[in-house]
Amino acid sequence: MQTEIDPKEPIKVEKRPKKKKKNDSVVGYLLVAPALILILAISIWPVIQSFYFSLFDLQLNEPTKSEVHLDYQIDLDRYLQNFPFLVGAIDSEIDKGNSSEELTTIKSTLENLDEGIKEKPEAQENYDTINAKLDNFENVPADMKYIEIEEDVAQEFTTSVKEINADLRTINENGNLEQGDKIVGLSSALTEIVVEPNFVGFEHYKENLTDQRMWRSLWNTSVFTFISVLAELILGLAIALLINKAFIGRGLIRASILIPWAVPTAVAALMWKFLYDGQNGIVAKIFEDVGLVDRMAMLLTTDTGAMFSVIFADVWKTTPYMALLLLAGLQTISGSLYEAASIDGANKWKQFVTITLPLLKSSLLVALLFRTLDAFRVFDLIFVLTGGGPANSTETISMYAYTLMFKQTNFGEGSAISVVVFICVAIISGIFIKLLGSDLIKDGSGK
Repeated sequence: MQTEIDPKEPIKVEKRPKKKKKNDSVVGYLLVAPALILILAISIWPVIQSFYFSLFDLQLNEPTKSEVHLDYQIDLDRYLQNFPFLVGAIDSEIDKGNSSEELTTIKSTLENLDEGIKEKPEAQENYDTINAKLDNFENVPADMKYIEIEEDVAQEFTTSVKEINADLRTINENGNLEQGDKIVGLSSALTEIVVEPNFVGFEHYKENLTDQRMWRSLWNTSVFTFISVLAELILGLAIALLINKAFIGRGLIRASILIPWAVPTAVAALMWKFLYDGQNGIVAKIFEDVGLVDRMAMLLTTDTGAMFSVIFADVWKTTPYMALLLLAGLQTISGSLYEAASIDGANKWKQFVTITLPLLKSSLLVALLFRTLDAFRVFDLIFVLTGGGPANSTETISMYAYTLMFKQTNFGEGSAISVVVFICVAIISGIFIKLLGSDLIKDGSGK
């Protein structure tokens, strides 16, 4: 018996189960996972580490701030290098009858403080171990050097030791101690034993917002980046268009153009330093003769001259790199497009505007992005050529971070400047991708 089908009733078609897109996404993430891990290890992790250090007051030249400390601690190594000798010297003075009453009270206070330090079992164990190692002239392990103490204990220790130090200074000034200078020195050392937490949060960033030197270094960096990259783009594009043509000796010309880029930056900077010399510099003499500068010495001794000098040297060195990137883009453009445009009556400028520039957009993006980021992070060229001078007129943000971290050993604030550099670089990258490279990012829809 056949079942009658109502023609008005819609026919239901059974849909076959589609493959889940979730599995494809998982496979895709697995494929890019090694690259993501590598990027995280090489690029992102140092930034995270710098941001972490920027939250602390790290002063490498101060023992109590040379490491990250989240709790109150006591440097047992330094403590045991001073405390026993201080107590021994006080005993010697008491035996000789010098201010015995005051010194006996001071000794009792020191011994009470010493007992307070050894209250915890772990502290007692480290105390004995470090004491034994110091007696045997052995190095103290870094993991045993500091012991954690309560805040009230730390404050009581600091207050008491400062009072003892003041009392000993008074007794010594009255001439009642034979080893007065030694005792005062040992007691002064104890005032620096307590290590306070050096977490400051975003304090470094707040200070940088009002730091005129930071803003000036950022301005110097921006001026250097904008002018040098713009000049390199114009000259590099002109050179790329030239060497893209067929002519006799093109290979030799291409090779010779790359020579400045192949010279190490430090070597190139030192070479230009001699060329800019105010007494014997050839380039400085030429600039004076053509009227670019009034005196040869102005190139490296004035604000404007120094900035011009570093930009000129950078353009000389990195223009070939820009030309090389743009040349690679020009060689991907088919010559038939120019032939068709010529037949249609388009002149060279029209061909350049309607064919070359649009098809060269991807290469321009890559070249500008690479050169802008490289110029913004410039360090070695200016460090060798001008050292950031005169009067910090050529100091870039990278040089400022170097000065804070390695010259002033202010590692915390230097790390904050490094994070600022990363943020600026990220902003620059985002602007380039948004304004020039939006068409390069496809969503896979084909639209």
